[in-house]
Amino acid sequence: MSNLNQEIKELIINSLGLEDLTAADIDDHTPLFGDDGLGLDSVDALELGLAVQKHFGFQLDKENQELRDSFANVSSLAAFISKMKG
Repeated sequence: MSNLNQEIKELIINSLGLEDLTAADIDDHTPLFGDDGLGLDSVDALELGLAVQKHFGFQLDKENQELRDSFANVSSLAAFISKMKG
């Protein structure tokens, strides 16, 4: 697991109050939203988006379709963050 993926998993757990999970419980390709994955909802999406902005220091454009797709799972979010960080 990459350091960035680990960092994202810890951010998800800490920012959303999911203390009953560990980073090892979250697979890189498990969907973050919906019943087939972690089961996060739209409120969680907003909270996670704010946490990502604060933690990684860049603004997110909520109208950007690429952004929405990037929050599908840890792996896609890590790729997006790497791209944004340059």
